[in-house]
This record gives sequence, structure tokens and C-alpha cells, in this order.
Amino acid sequence: MSIVQAQTKESVENQQHQLSNLLKSVQTKIIGQHHLIEHILVCLLADGHILIEGMPGLAKTRSAKAIADGIEGDFHRIQFTPDLLPSDLIGTEIYIHEKSDFIFRKGPLFNNILLADEINRAPAKVQSALLEAMEEKQVTVGHKSYPLPELYMVIATQNPIEQEGTYNLPEAQLDRFMMHLEVSYPNHQEELLIVELDEKRQHSLNSHVLPITTKEEVLHARRAVSSVFISENLKKYAVSLVTATRTPEKYDPALAKWIDHGASPRATIAIIRCAKALAWLRGDEYVKPQHIHSVAGPILRHRIIPSFESEADGISRNAIVKKLLEVVAIP
Repeated sequence: MSIVQAQTKESVENQQHQLSNLLKSVQTKIIGQHHLIEHILVCLLADGHILIEGMPGLAKTRSAKAIADGIEGDFHRIQFTPDLLPSDLIGTEIYIHEKSDFIFRKGPLFNNILLADEINRAPAKVQSALLEAMEEKQVTVGHKSYPLPELYMVIATQNPIEQEGTYNLPEAQLDRFMMHLEVSYPNHQEELLIVELDEKRQHSLNSHVLPITTKEEVLHARRAVSSVFISENLKKYAVSLVTATRTPEKYDPALAKWIDHGASPRATIAIIRCAKALAWLRGDEYVKPQHIHSVAGPILRHRIIPSFESEADGISRNAIVKKLLEVVAIP
């Protein structure tokens, strides 16, 4: 092995160590949401965005802020409301009298991690402004486009029960979220630990996560993630899982009755990217079937459109994904 190869391997191992430490550090600060924190980091490494659905008070904001602190990233939380304007996200041009010219003052979108709280409360114009940022990593004001930071991630939340005064996210926007996570309440033991942690915070001057890695290291880690080995059979398996949502009748009669529309090719790309990121984060040298199974639910859940029959029978999207994993065989 050459010195360059050895240094590269050592660098990758150091990045893995830093990201693993970040994961552990955030998990010690936030009790009972290990699944959420791991998947946010997977999305960050896979260069994607994440939609989190859960009741208020389940540490969604705290998790996003803790990860931003851990990578020394710029973080901004914006509360989406029906009266929000696109300029509240993008920024606006301001006339400077001394220069007799306009300058662009950047909005919250230009942070590394943007928390879009209750995203479904904002109207269509705001959603369309966010669409360009999420997909193109740029915003357009007038005739000029402005690039967003290279390390850029939208973490959006929505409340599953309060639907008054909300706007359903269009399918095109849902498809641009790499993952959709459902966050549940902590169990009895976890809630006791939350109470103990809160008591410690009240006596501590420094309760936030200290920087563990940097934005530059995360970008280097993304390149290492893209090099993680995945076999041709598992690539075919990922493709089969997604195509099964479009032609379910080939796999199972029940699936054909439950699914109206399937997932786009973005889902296939997301499964492979996230499986690689999860394998890398856990220190595995290559992608295994369990990595694909771990990420398939959050990636496919929001991209499948259930039929009226499945909704009438009480068949959830989670049940549909579970059935897909049962009937689609690994080549």
C-alpha cells in the first residue's frame, strides 16, 4: 500500500470516528430519539433533505440544532405560517442610496441547516421558493441566481393532527425529501431519563453540543460515502423495490389493490445513497441487505400514494412498505 493510500484510509477512518462521536454526543443530549438522530446524519451524508412528522415536544428542533452545533454549521429555524412570503425565506433586494444601487440581503435559506417548522402551514408560493433551493441549491431573485452553501440541508417538520389552516405538500415537493420520518413518544424509562437530563441542564452553564467535526470534514465524508461498495445484486434489489411500487400486480395481488401510484427514480437513488451512508456511519466496509431495509421505509413511505381501498381498510403506508420488503426477493 502506498503512503497516499495509507493517508487516505487514515483520513477516512478519522472522519468515521468524528461522525460516530457526533452521533453518540447528540444521543446523550437527546433521549429516546436515536433512530431520528441517526437518520438525520445519514441524510446529511447522502446530501439529502428530511421531513419529520411528529407531535410537538419530541426534540425535533433540538436534534437539528445539536447536529448543526456538532459540525460548526450555521443553523436557522423558521416558523412557517400562512402569511409567510417567499422573501422571508430567500431574502430581498435593498436599495442603497449612497451607491445608487440595489444589494441582495440574504434570507434564512442561506444557512447550512434550515429547520422549516410546520412546513405545511405555508402557502404554495413559499413552497415553490423552497423547491428551487432544495433541488437546485440556489435561489433566484429577479434575473440573478445565488448559490446556497455546498453543505446545505432542509429539515422540515409537520404536525400529524392539526390540519386546520394547513396546505398539503405537493407530490413534487414530497419527492424532493430524501426521507420521511415518523417520530413517536418516548417510553416510560426514556421519559424518566429526559427528566433527569433536564435537571442536569438546569445546573449546567453549557448544555449544547460542542463542535466535534467541521463542515469541511462532512463534505470529505460524503466523498468517502460515495465510494462504499454495493454489489450489483443489491443495486438490482433497490431497483426492484422501487419498480414494485409501480407494478405491484407482478409481486402480490394485495399490493396491487393498495397502491395507486408508485415511487420515482429518485427513490432508487436515495435508497442506494442512504444505504451507503448508513453502512459507512456504522463502520461497515460494504452495503448489506439490512442497510437497505433500514432506509427503505423512510424513503418509500411518502412517495407511495395509497389507493382509496387501502385507506378504507386501514392499511397504512408503513404496512405497504413492510409488505414490499416481504414479497420482493434479493436476486
